[in-house]
Amino acid sequence: MKKVQVFDPALCCSSGVCGTDVDQALVSFSADVDWAKQNGLTIERFNLAQQPMAFADNAAVKGLLERSGEAALPITLVDGEVAFAGRYPARSDLARWLGTAVAAPETPAAAAGSCCSGGACC
Repeated sequence: MKKVQVFDPALCCSSGVCGTDVDQALVSFSADVDWAKQNGLTIERFNLAQQPMAFADNAAVKGLLERSGEAALPITLVDGEVAFAGRYPARSDLARWLGTAVAAPETPAAAAGSCCSGGACC
């Protein structure tokens, strides 16, 4: 099984449903990550605001950030190799890494849960 690591930009929460500016790509990706984990894919996510040493300790990520700055984020590694930089993988990519021939339909944003309550971010 492949090991996927996602290095997110500085976020208040990984779902993208925090604050007034909802990032639809992040909402969809969060739902896709949940789907992939339920189907057995190992995915680790690192948040620049909360885990900066994970970025500094990974040579591939550190090199991309030195060359391109935060515009390289998010960065996705598969088995330690850069698979994507500057965008999140699609569900079809996650399905390919799972070894699934056909991915389930993309999850609509409405299916994604919120990490925020009462207007406060997690």
